[in-house]
Amino acid sequence: MGNDGGSIPDRRDLVKTKTKAEQADKANQTKARWFYCALSKKRLQEPVVSCLLGKLYNKDAIIEYLLDKSAYGDGEEICGHIRSLKDVKPLKLTPNGALSNSNGDDENRASFVCSLTQKEMNGVQPFVYIYTCGCVFSQAGLRTVAGSPKEKEKQSESGGDSPTPPAEESLDLCPQCGIKYSRTADVIPLNPSEEEESVLRAAMEQRRALEPSKKKSKKRKQFEEAGDTAEPPSKKKHGSSTSQPSINPAMGAASKAVIQGLAEEEAKRKAGMSAAVKSLYGDGKPARKETFMTMGTFTRYA
Repeated sequence: MGNDGGSIPDRRDLVKTKTKAEQADKANQTKARWFYCALSKKRLQEPVVSCLLGKLYNKDAIIEYLLDKSAYGDGEEICGHIRSLKDVKPLKLTPNGALSNSNGDDENRASFVCSLTQKEMNGVQPFVYIYTCGCVFSQAGLRTVAGSPKEKEKQSESGGDSPTPPAEESLDLCPQCGIKYSRTADVIPLNPSEEEESVLRAAMEQRRALEPSKKKSKKRKQFEEAGDTAEPPSKKKHGSSTSQPSINPAMGAASKAVIQGLAEEEAKRKAGMSAAVKSLYGDGKPARKETFMTMGTFTRYA
């Protein structure tokens, strides 16, 4: 420990300091989130889908998970909120044309770019996708094309004196496919932060709570609003089409008199019959069941 002609000890050699906790490499974490599937940990390849929380998946991995929930060990933690393929949206991605011209460094280059700004989807720039159509853009590119929310507010304030009332929410058009979308509800950020993910999860639960009311048909809603005592329109139409015609009371009385007269004549005719003739009609005997051979025939064995 010194004074021997060798090395001179330093303080860090004599005093043991507390070791720092190992920190994960942020660059590797960013690359894993943007280059690889969140479920299968494989490289993202089309078709690529995303959920309402903004995570990226390979579609074949989601199908495999839905068929067998135990296919991936951490599947419930990552995508336990996905119930079916209706809970994910296929993304319309723009391939990165620079990959074919690169010198074998494809692993460190993003596979997709923004169709508006040609910026790579590598986690440096925030990206979003539109839930109604699935088109993917960089957040800056979409704001540049669609306009910032502040400009929209200024335009609505300037037109506040107009006689026509403003709409509840103005819908924008997708710059790639032209489908309408809501800027507040349909723009989902990809790979959001923890705070943004909590907000997206609350919005997802609220959206799912409104699903049963949307599935009800218009006829069923009208029937429920009318009340339980009202009949459905189908039954009303059916009843009106098969209603019996009205009968004149005078004709009804005449028909009753005719029927009564025929019955009296039949009774007189049977009273004058002999016992042998009456036995043919089965008077005083229990009725027998007809078979397919004697059905509708006047035989003594019927």
